[in-house]
Amino acid sequence: MSEDIREFRIEIPQAELNSLRSRLDLVRWPGQLPGEGWSRGVPVSYLRELATYWRDEYDWRGHESRLNEFPQYLTEIDGLDIHFLHVRSPEPDALPLILTHGWPNSIVEFVDLIDLLARPGNAEQAFHVVVPSLPGFGFSSPPRETGWNAARVARTWAELMRRLGYDRYGTQGGDFGAYVAPATATAAADHVVGVYITGGLGFPSQDDVSELTDGEREAYAELAKQDWMNGVDHHGLLGTAPQTFAYGWHDSPVAALAWMTQKFHEFNASDRPLEQAIARDLFLTNVSLYWLTGTFGSSAWLYYDSTGFNWPEGQKVAPTGVYSGAPGVRRLAERDNTIVHWPEHNPAGHHFIAMDRPGDYAADLRAFFAELR
Repeated sequence: MSEDIREFRIEIPQAELNSLRSRLDLVRWPGQLPGEGWSRGVPVSYLRELATYWRDEYDWRGHESRLNEFPQYLTEIDGLDIHFLHVRSPEPDALPLILTHGWPNSIVEFVDLIDLLARPGNAEQAFHVVVPSLPGFGFSSPPRETGWNAARVARTWAELMRRLGYDRYGTQGGDFGAYVAPATATAAADHVVGVYITGGLGFPSQDDVSELTDGEREAYAELAKQDWMNGVDHHGLLGTAPQTFAYGWHDSPVAALAWMTQKFHEFNASDRPLEQAIARDLFLTNVSLYWLTGTFGSSAWLYYDSTGFNWPEGQKVAPTGVYSGAPGVRRLAERDNTIVHWPEHNPAGHHFIAMDRPGDYAADLRAFFAELR
């Protein structure tokens, strides 16, 4: 197996962009009952206007150029080409940090965050930033066999950091990345100095609920009201029959756009309309990356193969920080994790906080790693 690292540049063929536009010209729009709003899913009027903007005004080439401002590479690990951004800080003593996106995200999740980490204006807070695309996402190869779960991805990340010459580094993750980040610390225990999680720790089980304090019970009740707790169960869908749904996402850009809009709407914890929380063009760049790389189907495979995957054994091997604007009960999280950072008053956020509030997210991430450098 070659350990070569090859330079990469995003260059989507114009024929793919023309095909997308043609498909958006031929949409068969369904009906909708009057006055139902979002109660049954994404409203036709909302999606129709968004699809028209995607077809007529959104400029992929401009956003492609922005992505290409970041140095990008491919390297083969475990039989797959892994695509990654690698932005070295001008500060030579910067701490290496590997960021892992989740679903339904991509490297686009971090475009407004990278420079805040690599060039913070304070040498003691700088990071060398590595942002891989998960296997089956974006420009990374899709798995060619079953068994690609979070632990296998973590071993791949550990090998990637070794190839880059990083002996001591931090890990970050949200959604699926929140499993990969601690699993990387398990796979490379002598090299990972800390794990930073966007959210997902400290969720009460049914057995825990009866033992919650009054304050924890109140917080849990508020948590249960949030849209993402009561929306479409993507874990059940992706972990049960992803191939069945992949046909619609892969063949119809409007089906794919509706699915993405549904999930971004549910996961928006800011109480603001989606387009006010995340810039429309940033959202569409993420959707476009999935569509133009044909990875709406293959991005589900990691979820399917990780069904039943537990939080990595040995998770106490590295100090852990949590962006606590995401929900969870710290006391419960501390049973299985060495929590050293859980601020109480971060701005609310969940899956998309790095897109919504990159400044707040970068500041909290820097604060966590400040004690571990």
